[in-house]
Amino acid sequence: MDHLSSGSPPLPGSSGRSAVPLDNVDRAILRELQADGRISIRALADRVSVSRSNAYARMERLVREGVVAGFTARVDPVRAGLGTAAYVLVNIEQNSWRTVTAALRDVPGVEHLAFVGGDVDLVMLVRTPDNASLRDVVLSRVHAVEGVRSTRTWLIFDETPAARPMP
Repeated sequence: MDHLSSGSPPLPGSSGRSAVPLDNVDRAILRELQADGRISIRALADRVSVSRSNAYARMERLVREGVVAGFTARVDPVRAGLGTAAYVLVNIEQNSWRTVTAALRDVPGVEHLAFVGGDVDLVMLVRTPDNASLRDVVLSRVHAVEGVRSTRTWLIFDETPAARPMP
C-alpha cells in the first residue's frame, strides 16, 4: 500500500507522482546536459542526432515535468575555500524529522542532507573552510537543533567525482 492510499503523509522529497517515461533520446539529452548545462540547442541536437526543434521541445518537456530540476555550476570546493569536508551521521528523536530537517537545511556548510535506513537517521555532507569551523558546525549548530540526539563525524580525506551516467 502506498502513502496515498494509506493516508500517511508523503515521504520527504516525494510528490507522489510516478517517474516520467524517458526514451533513449531523452536519456541522451540528459547525459549531454549533465556534461555541459550551458550547451546550445544546436550543439545538443547535433550530439543526440535530432532536429533543433525536437531537441528544444524535449528539453522544455524535461524541465516542465521536473526531470531537469535546474541548471547549476559545478564548484570546486577547495578552490572556493571549503577545504574540509565530512559526512555527519545524525540520530534524531522519533517523529521529529520535519522540524529537524527544516532546521538543518539552514545550517551553514550543510551541502546535502539525506534520510537513510539503518543505524542512523540522517547523513549530511558538510563543507567548511577548516577543522575548527567543522567542529563549530557540528558541536554548536547541529547539536543545538531540537530533536538531534547524537552525531558521528567522518572526515573526508579525498574525493573523486563520480561519473553521472543516466540509465
